Amino acid sequence: MRIISYNVNGIRSAISKGFLEWLDQERPDVVCLQETKAQPDQIPLFHFEELGYRSYWHSAQKKGYSGVAILSLIEPDHVEYGMGNPLYDNEGRVIRADFGKLSVVSVYHPSGSSGDERQAFKMQWLDHFMLYVQELRQKRPHLVLSGDYNICHQPIDIHDPVRNAKSSGFLPEEREWVTRFLGAGFIDTFRFFEKAPHHYSWWSFRANSRQKNLGWRIDYHMVTDNLKDKIRNAGIMPEVVHSDHCPVWLEMDHNL
Repeated sequence: MRIISYNVNGIRSAISKGFLEWLDQERPDVVCLQETKAQPDQIPLFHFEELGYRSYWHSAQKKGYSGVAILSLIEPDHVEYGMGNPLYDNEGRVIRADFGKLSVVSVYHPSGSSGDERQAFKMQWLDHFMLYVQELRQKRPHLVLSGDYNICHQPIDIHDPVRNAKSSGFLPEEREWVTRFLGAGFIDTFRFFEKAPHHYSWWSFRANSRQKNLGWRIDYHMVTDNLKDKIRNAGIMPEVVHSDHCPVWLEMDHNL
């Protein structure tokens, strides 16, 4: 099974930049999308159906904001929308699809870059997300949590760790949360295979950041540690340009 996670920064914008043609060429089994920024009536479902993809969308109540989705060539046994908490579900941040014993979650963690209020919301979200995952794991022990976490974990995950030491997305308390999350029984699949620096999944639109590779690695496939023997490879696709993010991919055995 090949799973791709991609913050598209607006699905309609990404489609206008060739997303559908890329999807048709790449043909991953499952695609987890974040920041779809579209209401249900604004999503061209037939385009995905023409490519053979079933698609499931969880939009934010606020128009043009947030939103997650899962596209799949394989029909899931069940799809769950949200975490069961209206505070977060109104922002369209979590969707889960079950494939046999395996569950794939597309998640879009909040950004705190707009100010103290949203940073506080982000930290509150992180605590609740940890509880949500721990409870979910009791029922669905084999999890792939794919998405934009809006946090760089280590200095090698960001182009300038010194100047960004006090930036949202690289704050000590955020990085510590990732450490605790991994310590609770999860694997950062990219770092499982790749230990070198300078691999990023998001670049600012400013100052030719992408061309200079001045980026942040904030998009992840986190998997439960009971899947350690099932993951085969993982990587990043910086050459794919439909968004300020790029896709990240995971290959794993589907048979559990």
